[in-house]
Amino acid sequence: MAETVKGPASYFPSIEKKYGRPVAEWLEIIRSSPLTRHRELVTWLKTEHGLGHGHANALVAHTLAETRDR
Repeated sequence: MAETVKGPASYFPSIEKKYGRPVAEWLEIIRSSPLTRHRELVTWLKTEHGLGHGHANALVAHTLAETRDR
């Protein structure tokens, strides 16, 4: 039985569909940003890349959690 995706990753299919870029590309864009704070990154994705708040928040939360988990 397939496990249900939870948390920020649950937004990934709709992010790819709506914005036409793979999630891996969005994560690399976030990683390459000089910004490091959650709110700053969300605002940047919304203003510079046209993402909605929920999608930007999910991508940033996932990316920052990766660096915390290392």
